[in-house]
Amino acid sequence: MKNNFLIIAILFTISLASCKDWLDINHDPDALEQVPDANALLPAAEMGIANNLMGWDFGFGGGFWVEYWTQSYSASQFKTLCEYLPQDFNITYLSLTSEGLTDLRRIIKMTANDENKGYYFVAEALSIFAWQIITDVWGDMPYSEALRGDEGIYNPVQEKGKDIYADLLKRIDDLLTVDLDNSTISETQDLIYHGDLDKWYQFASALKLKLMLRLSETPDYNNATVLTYIQSADLLTSSAKISGSLWDDAMEGKRHPMREFQAGGANYFSQNVIACKSFFDYLRVNSDPRQSKLFSGSKAAFFGDFDSKEDADGNGTADDKESYATAIIPANLDLILMSDWEVAFYVAEVYARAGNHTQAKAYYDAGVKASLNQHGIDDYSIIEPGGYAQWTDGTIENEIKAIVMQKWVANCNYQHLESFLERNRTKYPSVNEINIAADRRTAWTSFPVGSLTVSVKGRQLLQGNLPASPLYPEYYIFRNSNAPSQKPDVGQKVWWNLKTGK
Repeated sequence: MKNNFLIIAILFTISLASCKDWLDINHDPDALEQVPDANALLPAAEMGIANNLMGWDFGFGGGFWVEYWTQSYSASQFKTLCEYLPQDFNITYLSLTSEGLTDLRRIIKMTANDENKGYYFVAEALSIFAWQIITDVWGDMPYSEALRGDEGIYNPVQEKGKDIYADLLKRIDDLLTVDLDNSTISETQDLIYHGDLDKWYQFASALKLKLMLRLSETPDYNNATVLTYIQSADLLTSSAKISGSLWDDAMEGKRHPMREFQAGGANYFSQNVIACKSFFDYLRVNSDPRQSKLFSGSKAAFFGDFDSKEDADGNGTADDKESYATAIIPANLDLILMSDWEVAFYVAEVYARAGNHTQAKAYYDAGVKASLNQHGIDDYSIIEPGGYAQWTDGTIENEIKAIVMQKWVANCNYQHLESFLERNRTKYPSVNEINIAADRRTAWTSFPVGSLTVSVKGRQLLQGNLPASPLYPEYYIFRNSNAPSQKPDVGQKVWWNLKTGK
C-alpha cells in the first residue's frame, strides 16, 4: 500500500489534469530536443517542486518530527518515523532531482540568452529554492556537477553545504540584477503567480532573506547586513502557492498530495495519524482558534508511545483504547512553497536581533494574522492584550522564541519541512527531558505545554536527541561512486545547525 501511494506522489502532476500535455513530467531527461519550449515545461516543474514539499517524505516526515502528529495505537505505518529509525527520504530526492530540477535546468538553458527574461528568472529562482531544500535537508550533497549526465558527468562529486550556500547566495544576487522590464510569462502556465513577475521578484528577494537567516547561528551571519537588506528589499507579501481550487478531490491523482494518502480508501489519516500532545495541547491550553481547523477531537497522545497499555490520564480507559483527535486535511488545501507568514516572521526576527521591538512586533503580528487568515479566521484576539500570543518586548532570545513558536503553529498542514528546518536552526520548540514511560500518570498531569518530548519508543536510539537530518538518499549512495559513507543515524546535524540544544 505504501509503495502504491509513493508512486502516486511522484506521478501526481501527470494526472493532475490529463487534458494538459504540459503536466506530463515523464520524459527522458537527456532528450532536450523533444521538449517544445520553456512555456510547456514550467507548470510541470512548479508542480514537481511543490508536490514534494507536502508529499510522502517531507509531509509525513516533517509532520512527525516536529510533533504535529504521532502514530496511532492501532496501526504501524509511521512507527519508524516515531522511533527515529533510519530514513533517507530517497523518493523525494529522486523526484526533486530527476523531475523538478531537471525541468528547471532545461528552462534555464533554453532561455538564458533570450531577450524575454521571464522564464529564465522564474526557473532560476525555483532552482535556487529547490537546491536550498536539498542541502538544508541532507547537508553535503552533489551540486555543481549534479544533473549533468548529458555532459558525461555520471558521478558528480559531493560538495560541502557551506560551499553550496555560498553559490546559492551568489546566484540569487545575480538573479536580482536581471532586468524584467518588457519580460513576460504565460498567465495560464504559471500555476503559482499566474504570470505576475513582480511577485516572482518578491519571491526571489524573500528567498535571499531565507538563505541569509538560515545561517544565523554560524560565524558567517551578520544581522546588520541582513537588517540593511530587509529595509530596502521588495519582499514577498503574497504566498507562493498552488491554490487549493486546482484540486479535484473526486479523482485519484488530482488531489492535494496529503489528500491522496487519505482519500480513495488509503485512510492514512483516519487509521495511522493522530494528534500529538506536544502540539495539540499547546493549541488547546491556549484556546488557539486554529486547533479546530487542524484537528477533529479533544485528546492527543504522547509522541511515540503507541505501545502503551496504561491509563495515563486516569479516566478508566487504557491509552491504546482512547479516542484521539485526528488531522483535518481539507480537500481545497493550498500547496505552499513560501508563505507570507514565513517571510513576516523572518523580518520580525531580524528586527528582534537588532533590538527594534516596535518593528519586530509589527511583523510578528502580521505573521500571526496571515496564518489566521489562511484558515479563514479574522479574529485576532490571540495577539491582542490578554491573548496568549500577545507580543511582549523582551530579550532577543525570548523574542525569537515567540516568533518561532508562532511559526510552528502557522506551518501545520502547509510547511512541515520548514518547521523541521527552523526547529533545527533555532531549537524552538525546545525539548523537555520528561521520561514519559517512567511515570505516564505524572507525565500526563505535568506535561510541558509548548515543548517537544523525546519519543517514548525512540528515546535510546539517538541518546535522547531529536532527528536532525535523514540519511543520504539510497539512490545517491548506491549509484554514485563519489558518494561518502552512509550516515550512522538520523541524528547527524547539517553544517549550519550549530545552536546549543537538542
